[in-house]
This record gives sequence, structure tokens and C-alpha cells, in this order.
Amino acid sequence: MARRYGGAYSPGGDPRSDEERSSTAVSTGPKRGKKAKRKRVNPVGARVNILFMLPFLWAFSAFFRDPAGLAQHLGVFALLMLSAWLTREGVIAQDAYAQRRVARRPAIPRKIFGSVVMGLGLGLAGLGSAYGMAGPVIFGLFGAGLHFFAFGPDPLRDKGMEGIDEFQTDRVARAIDTAEAYLAAMSDAMLRARDRTLESRLTDFQSHVRELLRTVEDDPQNLTAARRYLSVYLEGARDATVKFVEIYERDRNAEARSDYVALLDDLEQNFMLRTETLRDNDRQALDIEIDVLRERLEREGLRPRIPGPNSIPDPQPR
Repeated sequence: MARRYGGAYSPGGDPRSDEERSSTAVSTGPKRGKKAKRKRVNPVGARVNILFMLPFLWAFSAFFRDPAGLAQHLGVFALLMLSAWLTREGVIAQDAYAQRRVARRPAIPRKIFGSVVMGLGLGLAGLGSAYGMAGPVIFGLFGAGLHFFAFGPDPLRDKGMEGIDEFQTDRVARAIDTAEAYLAAMSDAMLRARDRTLESRLTDFQSHVRELLRTVEDDPQNLTAARRYLSVYLEGARDATVKFVEIYERDRNAEARSDYVALLDDLEQNFMLRTETLRDNDRQALDIEIDVLRERLEREGLRPRIPGPNSIPDPQPR
């Protein structure tokens, strides 16, 4: 069975010998019943990064041209860089849209604008060719079409917004944006600690926080019960992380490290309990609505076909 290599001097390594680790792995076997955590892949991949490198071909060649050619090539460079930036922001916005069950469409279709700007840039690059105006038109349409085919359109409609109060949704969106800003500040501060184990521990804590965020997103009425966790607790966790990193950078204080890990453990337990409480409340509210509907149907003389939480389904007729 393949296993990850890790010795006594590896990050998070096991100080035992290879024989002891092998015997333990054989005797215990893999742990089952636990869901493996998958690390999220950065949505900005190689395709987007290539878009930022290609424009430099025109930037370098611009200085070997006459003044008109210099202006033309620098204009192509500027347009292609703008297209790459719009595409990157559009990919990030679409990834955030896909991660949420309830989301608004992006206010600006960045990827579509990126395709248009790509076409304009390649059209400008084709000016002065031997084909007259046909060259810029062909280059522009071909470049815009390839860009649109490679990255696709932006989300053009809201998702999961049917029957939801827009005012409540806006309040939830602002609260989640604030919470995500706190989490990002914690990650940025932890980079200065240069401790991969602590970075992994912080990532685990943030995953539990984001579970609470998704629970609030699914039901905006949960915002009132979770507001203290999304504002006060996360703001305190951010301040504690920044202060800890300042201390840990100076003397790698082991006591401060253990205290910070204990703080993350306590906060993680609180966030997990709050998430479970909100989910249980949602299930109880659904059961109550089903029971009320069943009683109304019975008063009307109709046989309810809505199963209760503990009901046994009727046998199928033969």
C-alpha cells in the first residue's frame, strides 16, 4: 500500500523508525469511515497564466520598430494584458459563483469583455498586413472566438434566488464577504510564521468556518444566530493570529504556539457546534411545517401523502 514519506525531520513527520511505522501501518490498516478532505484547486490555472506571458512578445519587439510600429505594438501589449486581467478576474468570480448554492451573477461579465478585448488586441496587431483590412478583422474574430471557446461565458443569471428575500440575501452576502476578509487576513499573517504545520491547522479551522458560512447562505434566516460568530469571533481570531505571528517570528516561542493551537481548537469546536445547531433547527422547522400541512389535509378530509419524519411508507399494491 502506498503511503506518504515522512521522517523525523519532515514537516509533521513521525519520529519513529521506518520499521516501527511499517509495522503499525500493517497492524492497524487504513482508517475507514472518515471523509478525506480534498484541497481546493486554484481556479487560475496554466491557461490564464499563459495569457499574461504572450503579450510580452509584442512588448519586446516594439523597441525594434519605427515610432508608428512602437505605438502599435505597445497598444497590442496593453490590450492583451487587459484581456488577461479581465479573464483572470472572471475565472475567480465564476469559481466563487460555483462554490455557492445561492449566488448572484457577476455584475460585470469579465470573461466576455476579455474575449472582446482579446479580439481588439489581435485586430490591432494585424494592422499594416498585406491583406488590408481583412487581416485585422480575421485576426480579431479568430482571437475573440478562440478565447470565448477556451474560457466560456460568465454566469448570466442568479442561482438559487427563487423565493428568497433579496434584502436578506444582501445582508448575508455582506456578512460572508466580511468573514472571508477575516479569513484571508489570517492566512496572509500566517505566511510570515513560516510554519507549514500551523498553516495546515489554520486551513482546517477555516474549512469549518466556511461550513457555517454555507449553512447561513442556504438559509438567510440563520444570519441572526450566526452573526456573532461571523463578526466578533472571527475578528478576534484575526487579531490573535496577527499578534501570535508577531511573537512567533521573533523567538519561535513554543508556549505561544501551543496557546494559539489551543485557541484554534476551542474556536473550531464552537463553530462546529453552531453549524450543527443551525442544521438541526432547519430540520425541526421542516418537520413542523410537514406536520401542520398533514393536519390541514386531514381536516379537509384528504389523505396526506407527505411522509412524516418517523412514518413508515405504505406498501405498494401488488
